[in-house]
Amino acid sequence: MAVLAIDAGTTGVTTLVVDEAGEVRGRGHQEFPQRFPRPGWVEHDPDDWWSATLAATQDALGEAGVAASSLAAIGITNQRETTVVWDRQTLRPVHPAIVWQDRRTAPLCEELRAEGWENRIAERTGLVIDPYFSGTKLAWLLEHVDGVRADAEAGRLAFGTVDAYLVARLTGGRAHVTDHTNASRTLVFDIHRLDWDDELLGRLGIPRALLPEVRSSSGSFGVTDPDSFLGAAVPVAGVAGDQQAALIGQACFEPGDAKNTYGTGSFVLLNTGRQAPRAEGLLTTVAYSDMDGVRYALEGSIFVTGAAIQWLRDGLGLLGSASEAGPLAASVPDTGGVYFVPALVGLGAPWWDPYARGIIVGITRGTTRAHLVRAAVEAIAYQTRDVVDVMAGAASPTSLRVDGGASAMDLLCQFQADLLGVPVRRPVVQETTAMGAAFLAGLGARVWSSREEAAGAWALDREFVPGDRDEADRRYAGWQRAVERARGWEV
Repeated sequence: MAVLAIDAGTTGVTTLVVDEAGEVRGRGHQEFPQRFPRPGWVEHDPDDWWSATLAATQDALGEAGVAASSLAAIGITNQRETTVVWDRQTLRPVHPAIVWQDRRTAPLCEELRAEGWENRIAERTGLVIDPYFSGTKLAWLLEHVDGVRADAEAGRLAFGTVDAYLVARLTGGRAHVTDHTNASRTLVFDIHRLDWDDELLGRLGIPRALLPEVRSSSGSFGVTDPDSFLGAAVPVAGVAGDQQAALIGQACFEPGDAKNTYGTGSFVLLNTGRQAPRAEGLLTTVAYSDMDGVRYALEGSIFVTGAAIQWLRDGLGLLGSASEAGPLAASVPDTGGVYFVPALVGLGAPWWDPYARGIIVGITRGTTRAHLVRAAVEAIAYQTRDVVDVMAGAASPTSLRVDGGASAMDLLCQFQADLLGVPVRRPVVQETTAMGAAFLAGLGARVWSSREEAAGAWALDREFVPGDRDEADRRYAGWQRAVERARGWEV
């Protein structure tokens, strides 16, 4: 039996065919265009998601030698918060999708803060008021696109994030559903009552008729329409937002399990089980849900980690390629006292300081490009500790499982273990987001009988054991001094 995992990311769709042993048998990838109609605006054409999904799926099935009709289930994971409204009959979007990076709703967010909504929103949704989330994007579409509000109130339109739109296309429009993880990122979903919040919907002017049914992350989301999906009727049995899917793909099923994805930025998630604690500067979110109920997570979003390496390459010309960073950083024993705070677009969790700016301090005549690159690599680990230290006030991680491009650097993984004082574990399969979708779908379709069996498919590449914590703490104290100098710079 095989499961198809669809990872609908921000710039492209990746698909995996995964067998019952957790082995990847086939891969596909297809990019799609990005649109920037105005400064701060980011849009996608949802038809591009669908075309990319079909193309990537055909490539993965072809490589695996598997027919679509023989798939046991499909799992979907997606860029979170991206917002689309479509016609229920034709499945045509009424406007381009507004991508999670889009900032057009900043004025509405300022209004909500001025009206005193921050505490209510944090208590009910676990989120902060920010254009990042879906609710204000949907409110903008209702307000600014002709005819949308009337059609929405009449029940002719459907709202969803990327997962809901793909399920609608896969099922030929028969299903209008999402899961708890994606719903928890909308700013209008009560993560405790597990229902849409009428007061928040009312303030944003969102009709309930627009909203999808919310289901467990692992379970039934419908069956593909053969006319829409490669002539096959296949159960869609798993859905989760990308960072939650990465948590599952790392087999972080138990409280205290934590993962960090080192990408352009980094996302640290800590499984907190059935408790939904709040921690200043972090988000509380749904980790996943199944027939046994809902599990929660604390999340820390770090804006710039791998992007700092890219800046050293493209902005300063210190690297010919990103792959040079690890060997060059390892060519010196330390940074020579240099710290690089990569607040290139402000600081994210736990600081949430849009006025911070990047700084490099501690430069001497002896500083080389290797020291600067090592400082950038160490900054990735320091920012992770900033988040984990705040998490520890609610629940301490027992280990950290890592993925993403930068996790290939042994230097980074070892330094991260030293800083946190817990083992850092790197898996064999790095496509943890897609693997999480596969696990959820496989559990929903009984390819795996239990979470423990699915977790058994996770394979360790290398474990990094903490070393000298005193030295790590000394260097971290220097990082904290540097951060203070970076904060509030632009006034």
